[in-house]
Amino acid sequence: MAKLTQSNDASIEELIHKARIAQETYEIFTQEKVDAIVRDIGKFVYDNAEALARMAVDETEMGSFEDKILKNKSKARVIWNNLKDKKSRGVIGEDNISNLVFVAKPMGVVAAVTPVTNPIVTPMCNGMFALKTGNAIIFASHPKAQNCAEFLTEEFMKIVKSHNGPDDLIQVVKNGSVAKTQKLMQSADVVVATGGGAMVKSAYSSGKPSFGVGAGNVPVIIDRNIDLKDAVEKIVDGASFDHGIICSHEQFVFAPEENFEKTIELFTNTGKVWFTNNQNQIQKLRDVVFQNGYLNKDIVGKSAREVGKLAGIDVPETSRLILLPADGSGTEDVLAKEKLCPVIAIVPYKTFEEAINMAKSNLLVEGAGHSAALHSDNDQNIQKAGLELPISRLVVNQPSSTSAGGSLTNGFAPTTTLGCGSWGGNSISENLDYKHLMNVSRIGKVISDKEVPTDDEIWA
Repeated sequence: MAKLTQSNDASIEELIHKARIAQETYEIFTQEKVDAIVRDIGKFVYDNAEALARMAVDETEMGSFEDKILKNKSKARVIWNNLKDKKSRGVIGEDNISNLVFVAKPMGVVAAVTPVTNPIVTPMCNGMFALKTGNAIIFASHPKAQNCAEFLTEEFMKIVKSHNGPDDLIQVVKNGSVAKTQKLMQSADVVVATGGGAMVKSAYSSGKPSFGVGAGNVPVIIDRNIDLKDAVEKIVDGASFDHGIICSHEQFVFAPEENFEKTIELFTNTGKVWFTNNQNQIQKLRDVVFQNGYLNKDIVGKSAREVGKLAGIDVPETSRLILLPADGSGTEDVLAKEKLCPVIAIVPYKTFEEAINMAKSNLLVEGAGHSAALHSDNDQNIQKAGLELPISRLVVNQPSSTSAGGSLTNGFAPTTTLGCGSWGGNSISENLDYKHLMNVSRIGKVISDKEVPTDDEIWA
């Protein structure tokens, strides 16, 4: 897929004007027509997964080509599977007990600010949600993923037109800037902001309803009396996926102290993990991943070997993950912070309560409200983690990076935007779904057989 050349730079006002005209036409499309368009957008990404993965890696210089192919296919598959039977136009349901009728109505024009880390599946996901609910959408891409955004917009609009949809239903900001993105967010009807904290904060300051995300920094606890080998393999699969670029990937492992050495051995036995307990090497990697306490942008989405090379360490080509023993949790070691690369830390714990407390301390340093992972067969411990950790998602016995955003085998809503609640400064503590991009009118009728309680009964 060749790189697109920049075309004329339309003003934000012009984009919004065109989007409103398109949305007014699209709003009357039937559920059947809407679903046909949404289905074909997902199918386009699924069918062209390899070419789109190559485009993403070449432009952003981040992530794994092979993993991005899998990501493109899996996200397209799981999102459409979740959307295809959902009502989102006209009357979408009734509550016979409350005598209510629910009517779906679009929000209007969606401003979707998309990140460099997921330049294909995030625009796809946002576009499918927006069009599913009768909206128009305008993408504002990270500058390093502009070509991906423009290409997808062009291809998605070909799909819209093939179904006799209106021009300009899907648009993209060209020659983008911070000022343009802010203007777009202020001019649209609703904002979906997936990216860095400053940009998400700007979305919430736009004066428009906004859905953003918080930082990820997923702690993963390995409980006792489980299949340890299976847990380790799932953690490796999750933490190494797409070179650790996914916000929900496992960042820090807590292992029972009596199995600590065995756990490390199982990690290295996978043939995918490079481990060192050499303090000099550990410090070199700390200094490369974090500069003055802040994540080094140059290591984001790089391979384990590339990260090692930057630290002056020869990590084998076969290694997909670097595992380091940390000095502690929370503020005790900078490795307890989010690392958007295939580097994870590990520490032992004495009691499950201690593991919970250490995981919580990591989250309170960075990642509060996002996700945690747990490998356990103990329902009491699973509930304890869910109750005590400041998270929106607890991923149990699954690779977190590929499951927290929804899968065919769990109940999380399939998405690329994971809300972090008030902990993360977000408006939702769940996965963004199509339902967040539609208004719902409620028609309320008298409940004829309703028995009205007396004051004495009310206050009894």
